[in-house]
Amino acid sequence: MKIAATIARYLLGLIFTVFGLNGFLNFIKQPPPADPNAIHFFTGVAMSHYSYMFFAFQLVAGLLLLSGFFVPLALVILAAELVNILTFHVTMNPGGIAPGLLAAVLWIIVFLQYRGSFAPLFAAKPTTID
Repeated sequence: MKIAATIARYLLGLIFTVFGLNGFLNFIKQPPPADPNAIHFFTGVAMSHYSYMFFAFQLVAGLLLLSGFFVPLALVILAAELVNILTFHVTMNPGGIAPGLLAAVLWIIVFLQYRGSFAPLFAAKPTTID
């Protein structure tokens, strides 16, 4: 399982590094979505510059996964990214959901290796620092 998780971490890091960079450099051309709601969504995201934050988080988290440093932080960042990606595809572009599902599966595999880092989040009465 450790080898599979390491491979999944590198693949997930590579995916989000490439697509994070693509958000800034636009070297992978994307056809416009067929759904008019998706076009309106992308227009709003681009005009408000929200996309820069979205792509920056993808890039930073991808680089963290590739480096092996702060992997739990990268997983938290990517959890929010994946929720946005999957929600977009479920609601506006169901035909293109496969890459998002692949990334979610890779995320789960990596999460399982680092689940001990997240144990305090599930404590009913966590300890505090006084």
